[in-house]
Amino acid sequence: MDRGMHRRDILGDATLICVGSLIYALGVDCFEVPNGLAAGGVTGLATVFYALAGQQGIYLPVGMQTLAMNMLLMIPVVRSGGLRYASRTIAGIVASAAFTDLLAPVVPVLGSGDLLLSALWGGLVCGFGLGLVFRSGGNTGGTDIIAQLLSKRTAWPVGTLSMLCDVIVVGVSIPVFSLENALYATIAMFVTGKLIDMVIDGPRTERAAWIISKDHERIANSVMYEMGRGCTEIQARGVWSGNRRPMLFVILGRGELGMLKSIVADVDPEAVVVISEVHEVFGEGFKEIGDE
Repeated sequence: MDRGMHRRDILGDATLICVGSLIYALGVDCFEVPNGLAAGGVTGLATVFYALAGQQGIYLPVGMQTLAMNMLLMIPVVRSGGLRYASRTIAGIVASAAFTDLLAPVVPVLGSGDLLLSALWGGLVCGFGLGLVFRSGGNTGGTDIIAQLLSKRTAWPVGTLSMLCDVIVVGVSIPVFSLENALYATIAMFVTGKLIDMVIDGPRTERAAWIISKDHERIANSVMYEMGRGCTEIQARGVWSGNRRPMLFVILGRGELGMLKSIVADVDPEAVVVISEVHEVFGEGFKEIGDE
């Protein structure tokens, strides 16, 4: 990779981190913190401390708290290596914390009095922002780091430990806010997770089809010359019969699915066809592997 491409990659990642952190901060400041939704993670814990301090007349910024807590958590990450990941994670932590505190005094409180609306939109906005940060290869810290550290010392998977940490944070928020708030915070967590997956994976517009037919050659020709799609032949064997029969593998867009079904139905109505969603496809006829 030449120096120019490397700089463009860094600039693109930095842009995603900044834009994603800004959007995430909007979700936190407009929906979650002012409505008492401690939706897991370090930010959720900071929301609890923010409310407790406010009851004593003390202003304890959420962003400053998350920055302090995350920086302590980042020490073992930096020591373990992975400079690229560590630098992008630190950038995400700093940017999200800074935007959270800078925007808090100026953005409006939305969804006030409607916890369901706040949970749904808070989860959507925060999830979209975090998804952009994660697409850059970075992170915003939080319970994921705790889960990774604990996973090294236990036999528990990271996903389970991360979820457990978030549940503990939501549980801690109950005495400060209410059980109702905690339940809605759980909804916000769920929505955030789903949006992160959607942003990282992208829209699932492609389909993968596996076709087993005695007339595989005719089907393959129709796929290649009528649909203009590539077709791969894989040698398969029936376990029960022991007979070998080619299996066709085809990647196609969502809009081409009906055409493929028509081709197979015309050639061999008894063919076995398995269709599944795929997250992304790279190569000829689709986007290049470096594209986003």
